Amino acid sequence: MKLGILTAPFPDTSLPDVADWAAGAGFEALEIACWPRGGADARRYAGTSHIDVVGLSREEARAIRQEVEGRGVAISALGYYPNPLHADASHRDGVIAHLKQVITAAGLMEVGVVNTFVGGDRALTQDENWARAQAIFPDIVKHAADHGVRLAFENCPMIFSRDEWPGGHNIAYNPLIWRRILEEWPGVGMNFDPSHLILQMIDMGRFIAEFGPHFAHVHAKDLMIDRDGLYERGILSAGMGWQVPRMPGLGDVDWTVFFAGLYRAGYDGPVIIEHEDRVFEGSDDKVKRGFALAHDILRPFIK
Repeated sequence: MKLGILTAPFPDTSLPDVADWAAGAGFEALEIACWPRGGADARRYAGTSHIDVVGLSREEARAIRQEVEGRGVAISALGYYPNPLHADASHRDGVIAHLKQVITAAGLMEVGVVNTFVGGDRALTQDENWARAQAIFPDIVKHAADHGVRLAFENCPMIFSRDEWPGGHNIAYNPLIWRRILEEWPGVGMNFDPSHLILQMIDMGRFIAEFGPHFAHVHAKDLMIDRDGLYERGILSAGMGWQVPRMPGLGDVDWTVFFAGLYRAGYDGPVIIEHEDRVFEGSDDKVKRGFALAHDILRPFIK
């Protein structure tokens, strides 16, 4: 295993400088954020573009990889998390086009994994969204296979705000949908994040036992249930007002169960810390402090 970070919280820092800091802080891998340059994605920790994938040449791709690896860190994946099932067809077309460019760039860089979302229209049922996904994703999956890249979908429901309620913006969050994905789209994998199971009250050990062999990549993020917020709003609010993203070790994820499950499932890939903890926001120093804390919590499990 390698312990690393997702670069998204450093939008104004160059990739070489992020790699320098990460290596010096004891991290071994980077998932590189690849949103479009000059994009308008206002979601927290979205919009960071550490690689401009548009028109990237093979020589440029190799140079980027060498620049990162020369600083002592590996590249675990390229990451771009849009909504390919968005209600607006023109929005879908735009994000799918960029996702394909990220996949092409990963192939040129010889990075084997691209992390993303299946997406979802919050106003549709899961089955209605699945029908849309069946029409859209076979072409994307083929594009990835043609470039020697494995697509990894994160198991995040993407329901953090009112504009994502009630159905969320990503349907690939529960066992029901994941069985369909794995049956219909051979070769794809999961970018597993345990925090999303806390919100849904899904048994983590059982989930890893079933789906662990399909993990292509893993995120380490914690989640705290604000019991007062849950009491006030109730479970039908789908987490709004009571799900609190935290750095690993500060929430309700049992990291012993998490790592025991990974090792038992045979997972030996990257474990990438995803930073969404508001306590450690507001400056680069605070962000780095959060990552350093998570490093010290998780390091004993990484062998």
